[in-house]
Amino acid sequence: MEYRDKLVLAPMVRVGTLPFRLLAAEYGADITYGEEIIDHKFLKCERVTNEFLGTTDFLERGTDNVVFRTCPQERDRVVFQMGTSDAVRALKAAQIVCNDVAAIDINMGCPKSFSLSGGMGAALLSKPELIHDILATLRRNLDTTVTCKIRLLNTRQDTVELARRIEKTGVPALAVHGRKVKDRPKDPAKWDEIADVVSALSIPVIANGDVFEYDDFKRIKDATGAASVMVARGAMWNASIFCAKGKKPWEDVKREYVRKSILWENDLKSTKQTLKELIMHYSCLELPEGKGINKCDTGADLAKLYGEEDYYNFVVSNRS
Repeated sequence: MEYRDKLVLAPMVRVGTLPFRLLAAEYGADITYGEEIIDHKFLKCERVTNEFLGTTDFLERGTDNVVFRTCPQERDRVVFQMGTSDAVRALKAAQIVCNDVAAIDINMGCPKSFSLSGGMGAALLSKPELIHDILATLRRNLDTTVTCKIRLLNTRQDTVELARRIEKTGVPALAVHGRKVKDRPKDPAKWDEIADVVSALSIPVIANGDVFEYDDFKRIKDATGAASVMVARGAMWNASIFCAKGKKPWEDVKREYVRKSILWENDLKSTKQTLKELIMHYSCLELPEGKGINKCDTGADLAKLYGEEDYYNFVVSNRS
């Protein structure tokens, strides 16, 4: 994996499944992160080749529940992000998927209570020895690229010191979200504090925070000196943010996402959640479209809601 001058899709729960990752890549994303998956859950999965879809699926053992789905088209750019609080467990989970992805990333920035209570995500920021143990263990035992994503700590010095310790583990890049654990999405990202990390390290830093237009990629790179840029909400609201020619109308992007979700048999809950995020940003869930999504129980229902019945029937007939 090369980490300089890259546009990166951030990991997003429910959003970062295969259809959305492929859509972002079509619009120009160089690296696409999947949604965070907890090691405990992944250890209960088995790898299955899906001949009908041409995908590699990781199913919860004994069920048809797809925990992670990937395909050859994204092999060189997809990053599997894991939530973990234990080096041995992380290694066992990584070994299940490492040959099917371009890189393994450890989430060290999630501020949600579920992650914190399990000692994962941002809880790791105060445990540099454990961070070192996890990253060093993965790097020693895997041929796959290993990285991590952090948030800012309470002081600039603390952030820089942790980043330097992470660099010493030999990871080839570090992603930094320009907010602290207590910050909310509405709080401005602290690009100047990302710049401190960039100045202190020799490895590429991926800057993340407040990228909502294509021009923001250059703005945050200029402000921080970062090697690459990661975008979350800006991509969730319009995946064509990666397109240098300018964003497409959100309605067009939404329809393309629906089609890809049908084609790749995306988890219906994930598809509905992603569509709801779009509608909440641009419109209102109380309007007919939003109410219609809530009533969708199948992929066929979703196809009907968006006038894609012919496409749905075409896809289904070609698989039978």
